[in-house]
Amino acid sequence: MTQELELDSLIRRRIRGLRLSRGWSLDALAARCQLSPSTLSRIETGHRRIALDQLVAMARALGTTLDQLVASGDDEDVVIRPQPGHLHGVTTWLLSREGSPQGVTVAKMRITPERPTGAQQQRVHPGREWFTVLSGTARLQLGERTIVIRAGEAAEFSTMVPHLIGAEGGPLEILTVLDHDGERAHLHAPGDASA
Repeated sequence: MTQELELDSLIRRRIRGLRLSRGWSLDALAARCQLSPSTLSRIETGHRRIALDQLVAMARALGTTLDQLVASGDDEDVVIRPQPGHLHGVTTWLLSREGSPQGVTVAKMRITPERPTGAQQQRVHPGREWFTVLSGTARLQLGERTIVIRAGEAAEFSTMVPHLIGAEGGPLEILTVLDHDGERAHLHAPGDASA
């Protein structure tokens, strides 16, 4: 109930703030959304319930959307609080939301020298991958090639070539951008139903 009251109060403050930011009086906004000035005043001050049709009319008059007007005031739609996942010498923190509209997954990975690095560990999948080394040194196995990428450097490559990122001489931290195929290949255990 407290959350509902907080959201109700936030919506009322948004309506008043948007009205004032446009330099409109109660009369001016009331005329634009076909309400009486006294009704609008009671809505803004919390002395009257807001009906959905009134919200729609006010949003339209204020040049905003209903979604923006009633959006929650918490930070959950903005802040991502990643939880570490561990798999075969790699700790991964997902830095993007599942089902991102951009179709990519952003992740921070900490790779230890204990990560298995044999040829059987290399993956192949459609697409391209990109990563930058935050700390440590990466050893990128790209087919028969071994490429060293140091802190501050980045790599981009076709994922149709068998590939694996390992840690050279100590722990490695990277920031990586994966498409859907890369996310399935690198962030799920073999045989994982979500892959």
